[in-house]
Amino acid sequence: MNEKQPEEIKRWTARRKAEVVTDIIKGKTTAAEVARTHDLTVGEVEQWKADFIDMGTEALRSHPRDAEARHKAKEKDLLAKIGDLTMQMEAYKIACDIQGKPYPDVNS
Repeated sequence: MNEKQPEEIKRWTARRKAEVVTDIIKGKTTAAEVARTHDLTVGEVEQWKADFIDMGTEALRSHPRDAEARHKAKEKDLLAKIGDLTMQMEAYKIACDIQGKPYPDVNS
């Protein structure tokens, strides 16, 4: 960004991050310069750039998935994983009972 005096930014809004990323992509600045000017890490700025590019790709899909749909899909996957792990634990408990071995009580 073309600034003579670095402005102190207390909160990095999506719009501010997008402006910075756009300037980086246009070659007006670098991630290192932005990080140094605003007391950020280069990794933070690079992550903004990666997120911006990933969402840009998503927006160009013929049928973009919205954030809520992605969230619901992730939630469904996580609930399925919880179900799988619960069933595995129950099977483990039954196997321990059959073999006469104690199993750890994870609730205590």
